[in-house]
Amino acid sequence: MNRYILIVLLPLLFAGSLFAQSQPNIILIMTDDQGWFDAGFNGNEEIKTPNLDRIAKQGIIFDRFYSGSAVCSPTRASVITGRNPNRMGIITANKGHMKEEEITIAELVKQKGYATAHFGKWHLGILTKKEIESNRGGREKNFDHFTIPTSHGYDEFFCTEAKVPTYDPMIKPKVYKDGESERYGWSAVKKGEEYEPFNTAYWIGEEQKATENLSGDDTKVIMDRVIPFIDKAVKQNKPFFTTVWAHTPHLPLVTGDYYKNMYKDLSEKDQLYYGCITALDDQIGRLWDELEQKGIADNTMIWFCSDNGPEHKTSGSTGSFRDRKRSLYEGGVRIPVFVVWKKGLKGGERTELPAFTSDYLPTIINMLDITYPDDRPMDGTDIMPFLKNKQSVRDTPMGFLLRQKMSWVSNQYKLISIDGGKTFELYDLLSDKEEKNNLIDSLPNIAETMQKDLDNWLKSVKNSNKGNDYTVK
Repeated sequence: MNRYILIVLLPLLFAGSLFAQSQPNIILIMTDDQGWFDAGFNGNEEIKTPNLDRIAKQGIIFDRFYSGSAVCSPTRASVITGRNPNRMGIITANKGHMKEEEITIAELVKQKGYATAHFGKWHLGILTKKEIESNRGGREKNFDHFTIPTSHGYDEFFCTEAKVPTYDPMIKPKVYKDGESERYGWSAVKKGEEYEPFNTAYWIGEEQKATENLSGDDTKVIMDRVIPFIDKAVKQNKPFFTTVWAHTPHLPLVTGDYYKNMYKDLSEKDQLYYGCITALDDQIGRLWDELEQKGIADNTMIWFCSDNGPEHKTSGSTGSFRDRKRSLYEGGVRIPVFVVWKKGLKGGERTELPAFTSDYLPTIINMLDITYPDDRPMDGTDIMPFLKNKQSVRDTPMGFLLRQKMSWVSNQYKLISIDGGKTFELYDLLSDKEEKNNLIDSLPNIAETMQKDLDNWLKSVKNSNKGNDYTVK
């Protein structure tokens, strides 16, 4: 009888194994404050990003992809929920938190047996109530914002609340040299030089801190945890989903001599900025090589993006796009992006398809045949059909909000206000990507229609912000 049961069950177990392997692994990589032009695959010939470039060429590079907001916390919320962050009260950086009532990608893919993990920056709430650390942690007035990744579908995590130095992430110099500062950055602390804690931590559980392997390049510190997670999932024959949110190149910029010397003929400012991006590039190349060695690169979907445009007064570049971080003009939200999935998407292409980080969730769950569990408003859309059919015309507009700034972006036009809706500007992004020619007076009908659509969307966002999406119907 036992032998008979075994004979019957073996094909079923084997079929289940094959099914798990047939599902793509998914890695969502996000950098921090990297400008659209801060990568070779977008034409920059000064910053060395050979690994990003070789991976991007195997996938689809987006010429017109947007972050969910012009600052980091809101964009991160849009990535994992598919919704505008204002719906859940994450209106800007260090405000609000990821609410447990929100439905995340990590929670949804677990339905299909995925192992899930988050690495790097979190910035969607505080990670400790017991000690003062980072921007908000440990301060009683922020206790309502305590929320860790395992509360949102992640099996494990290794993350900080907010920013850290991009090299030796746990420390800062006691004495700064000429041209260095705690805000902007410094050359890596050398042996014998005095230093002090940066006042933050990498957290690995509820009130649990990492204590080992926390020195050197910060992206390597992160990748040293990502790769073992992947190893474990492969050994368990499970597909994996992970968000890998690097701190590079957010301030403070810190770079070791090895990477600084690659840019020794440039200014100290450029050496710090370019050097930390090249260090990050090496770690992403390391990740890709690991996937290839394990034989899973072809069926791993990797999305690479930044969380917004470059910080002011850094060497970051938007190319020809207008403005920078904290702005809803193109330079603040148009970001470097590619997707590679060799098994499912033809590579070696660029697309003009307008898309944004809220599209991640609907694209991924539709790909995995996962049904979203309720009818709450979703701001993103499934863009996989557009990518597979090589279409570049988006059929659903994208809304953006950041305090008093708002914009409504269609396939062709952008309606934007920087004063809370008192006045508006209109730009044709197909013929004027630099946003130099305001068409608000010459195209009144288009502006009026877009403003009505924006007003309706704002009402929906406001309704969500009141918590009405969470009401049981």
